[in-house]
Amino acid sequence: MLKLYAPYWILLFACATMFSCSSPKKETTKPNILFISIDDLRPTLGAYGDQTAVTPNIDHLASEGMTFRKTFTQVAVCAPSRASLMTGLRPDSTRVWHLGNKFRKINPDAVTMPQHFSKFGYHTVNLGKIYHNYMPDSISWDEPDLRPSRYLRPDWLKRDGETFYISEEVNKSQIIKRDSLLKLKAVRYADGWNTGPAWEAAEVHDTMYFDGAQNELAKKTLTRIAKKDQPFFMGLGYFRPHLPFAVPKKYWDLYDPEKIPLAPNPKVPKNAPGHTMNSMYELRHYDGFHEIGHPQSAPRMSEDTARILKHGYYASVSYIDALLGDLFVHLKQIGIYDNTIIIIWGDHGWKLGDHNSWGKMTNYNIDLKVPMIIRYPNQENRGAQTFEFTELIDMFPSLCELAEIDVPNYLQGTSFVPLIKNPERPWKKAAFSQFHRRPGKSADGKRYMGYSINTKHHHYIEWYDWYPKTGTRGKLKNIELYDIMKDPHERYNLAGEQPMSKIADNLSKQLAEGWRKAKPKLN
Repeated sequence: MLKLYAPYWILLFACATMFSCSSPKKETTKPNILFISIDDLRPTLGAYGDQTAVTPNIDHLASEGMTFRKTFTQVAVCAPSRASLMTGLRPDSTRVWHLGNKFRKINPDAVTMPQHFSKFGYHTVNLGKIYHNYMPDSISWDEPDLRPSRYLRPDWLKRDGETFYISEEVNKSQIIKRDSLLKLKAVRYADGWNTGPAWEAAEVHDTMYFDGAQNELAKKTLTRIAKKDQPFFMGLGYFRPHLPFAVPKKYWDLYDPEKIPLAPNPKVPKNAPGHTMNSMYELRHYDGFHEIGHPQSAPRMSEDTARILKHGYYASVSYIDALLGDLFVHLKQIGIYDNTIIIIWGDHGWKLGDHNSWGKMTNYNIDLKVPMIIRYPNQENRGAQTFEFTELIDMFPSLCELAEIDVPNYLQGTSFVPLIKNPERPWKKAAFSQFHRRPGKSADGKRYMGYSINTKHHHYIEWYDWYPKTGTRGKLKNIELYDIMKDPHERYNLAGEQPMSKIADNLSKQLAEGWRKAKPKLN
């Protein structure tokens, strides 16, 4: 009988040997990375103390990970912010200062985050908005710019995911308006599709809007790439809550608009220079807002309109939260949730009536502060949060450290992994940001570069003449100083007050010394 079953014993022994040999490999498998961008997302989340926001899925992720309560973007507008964090370089190094700057044209040899991970065996995939709109940067990804099949029409390839509506009437008007716009100017933002109402609440399934359809494609893609013999790095960029606030009606129904608080700082900061605010040209593209003025001269928006816009923003955030909940369930179903680093971030904040404005594009903290939440395998201090300074540029070195791959020595951020292990340890002394105010968007029609430094107690900004061709500053034109302990909503510029002059001088020196001097001591 032993001879008869000998082949089976041999086979069993071989299987056992194979299993024992493969076990160490599984234990040392590198974690997957799910890199989630949520466009225009300020910290309007329950995990950040917002008592209005309905965001149970992101809040739950925060309860399993780390919430960074004081994260700052390097620039409060899409293209420069994303170019900075994806290359690990600050804006004066990337030389991407505004929406029209294309980082790959300016920096053809740049090595982006997914390119670097690819060197270490990661399969890299991109869905949605990781770089600015459809600048997918095919060099960065093994699979760039994946889109739901119904959006693959040739005439939509330069169209942004936020520009789609459900209403047929709106769709027809968009075509007419776009044709007229392209006749006047061939190259347009969003390929001329960013027209229509500023909000929509259609009674449709989640997948009928672009983000929902993209979420389904993300799930299918995750199922496919999870079977590969290599870890993956997926960049997944959601378009909402970017304008227009067009999401299924059920997310609007989560809120009573009368209970949504209006902005606590509805006026431009007192004593602010005349060029600090953006012109709100983004909102002006939408129906009913073509004639809105500049925040520094326009009357406040009516309360009814302000409530609708703010309601739409919150509904859009809840829509993305629901999609993420569905995505996280799928990760668990296919067995990769526990071996995946999940990081969620917003590229900049967004004013919801703050400073008499709607949109981003300032050096104020309402635009600079962003959410950043991370959960990863075998994480210490689950559910913790930190109020120490972090910056979006820190994500590149941090993910490298967590994945145990080499951290490029030229990166200008700092890994926040030690901060996760000890959330209360002293960390960065300051966070640095900047904004290029172009002539057509400035109240006085002039060009400036504003450099910002946030410290524990103050926010200080210096505005210079700016020469974009050479990337150099001219004369110092204005300064701003805010006591963020006493005035967290930045209502009063204290720079001209004599008792504050010494504080302003010290902050000016600290700003001039730059980010290197503000790095934490790691010993």
